Amino acid sequence: MLLSTFHRDWSANPIREMLAGAVATFALIPEVIAFSFVAGVDPQVGLFASFIIGIVIAFTGGRPAMISAAAGSVALVAAPLVHTHGLPYLFAAGLLAGVLQIAFGLLRLGVLMRFVSKSVRTGFVNALAILIFAAQLPHIIGGDWLAYAMLAAGLLVIYLVPKVTTAIPSPLICILVLTIASVTLKLPVMSIADLGKLPDSLPIFVLPAVPLNMDTLKIIAGPGLAIATVGLLESMMTASVVDDLTGSPSSKNRECTGLGIANTAANLFGGIAGCGMIGQTISNVKYGGRGRLSTLFAGALLLVLMVLLKPWVSQVPVAALVAIMVMVSIDTFDWSSVKTVMVHPKLSSVVMIATVFVTVLSSNLALGVTVGVLLSGVFFTFKVARLLHVQAEKDPASGRLTYRVSGQVFFASADIFVDAFDIEEANGMAVLIDVSQAHFWDVTAVAALDKVVERFKAHSIAADVLGMNEASATLITDLNGSTGLRAM
Repeated sequence: MLLSTFHRDWSANPIREMLAGAVATFALIPEVIAFSFVAGVDPQVGLFASFIIGIVIAFTGGRPAMISAAAGSVALVAAPLVHTHGLPYLFAAGLLAGVLQIAFGLLRLGVLMRFVSKSVRTGFVNALAILIFAAQLPHIIGGDWLAYAMLAAGLLVIYLVPKVTTAIPSPLICILVLTIASVTLKLPVMSIADLGKLPDSLPIFVLPAVPLNMDTLKIIAGPGLAIATVGLLESMMTASVVDDLTGSPSSKNRECTGLGIANTAANLFGGIAGCGMIGQTISNVKYGGRGRLSTLFAGALLLVLMVLLKPWVSQVPVAALVAIMVMVSIDTFDWSSVKTVMVHPKLSSVVMIATVFVTVLSSNLALGVTVGVLLSGVFFTFKVARLLHVQAEKDPASGRLTYRVSGQVFFASADIFVDAFDIEEANGMAVLIDVSQAHFWDVTAVAALDKVVERFKAHSIAADVLGMNEASATLITDLNGSTGLRAM
């Protein structure tokens, strides 16, 4: 078992794994640099973090072939802390976030992903595709004819080369062709060197230069919790998407712990916290990445490119990276969801659209997913509550009025349950409440049943309860000490 797992994760088709990881690396560069500016730090801080996170999580993560780096909503959370207190406090908050993520995984709370519906996952993917494309617009809008020509040439290479050969991923060929053309013809186009300062040395181990006291903890507690939450949410969502793409399971708890370890390491080496990158992950999977080797190679190659091959990488045209990111956004978007939005249940479609709308409007993936999950819960509760039915049957011969209850009685359906019983309808008849097809779930449900029985008693009407299942009876007994009901 261990041998087969090792082979799958590390030695199966190594050339393809490394080439796929290389595509993910080049897709990372512009986004990491862009989000470094969003966070208010130098690009080298984000790049340092990205290759450390990539290398560490290749061993510690729970989802093989997944790419994680310093970008995404984590940058949005980090920006205010950097602005008000400086970079050392961001590193301290990142360390706290890493510890919280490790604890989250060890407590096996990854099971919470079960509460994220398919509609929310689809909305998450579509919103991210839109955000990835929108992030490229500053490089597209307002450019001269040469910039548009380079972008068009890059997209042609990316989409036409696979029709000829798939031996080498077309995005790598795109980078090579456009870089050679730019350097040979001395074209006046923006290059990676124009995006910001790149690393010129290896990262070094350093503890955050902050006082170790309660004041520091008060400053970093809120941002640290926010970074941990956002990172976990995005990483687990990305892992779920890869599960669907590859048809293979992942360990969400191990992914939480692994991300915490990776973020802790990144912040101890002058980087910032990160999370799963769905666009780059999809690129990795699309071009053959299935194991941990592709993740490791993506992180290691980023280190090599940024430090050892910096003079060459600096000359890569931004248009080549923009073309790759446009391809990533197109491949990330779930185009089938556009056709099925009118076919699927309306409430499910509303959840998906709301997730997309909130995420794009706020540029906050965590907020969009949170809204989607809450809407899913509300809509589900509404549906289940509507399934409660209470039918009254009179038997003049025996002088008894029987209420047959079917469905789930809980906080959302309790009022419906109570309103279904009519004192005047009983008109002095004995009442039998048949709950053999019903289940009482919570305190509100128990209170509703008590209320109905007491209401009948107040009008001198005998009320018996029939068919209560063991779980419901146990709940009522635990809450009331005794049922207080005449059970039959």
